[in-house]
Amino acid sequence: MSRKQKSSLGGMGARYGRSVRAKITKIQADAHQKYACPACSSKTVERSSIGLWACTRCGNTFAGGAYTPTTKIGDVAKRSAK
Repeated sequence: MSRKQKSSLGGMGARYGRSVRAKITKIQADAHQKYACPACSSKTVERSSIGLWACTRCGNTFAGGAYTPTTKIGDVAKRSAK
């Protein structure tokens, strides 16, 4: 049996359609996942609030995307700045 991802969609019921609820579930899973720290490279970065990310190991706090620490536009800007 496969494991279902937990989601906070309990209050939505059958409304809004399956595709919208699937997108929300993916966004929530991405926001609560642990990411690698750009300073110490350990996988301990968590979202502290919308757009703010903090490493629990080294204490590094940085701005990023709302649901992921890096955005596609930020990656492009970083490459062009070099």
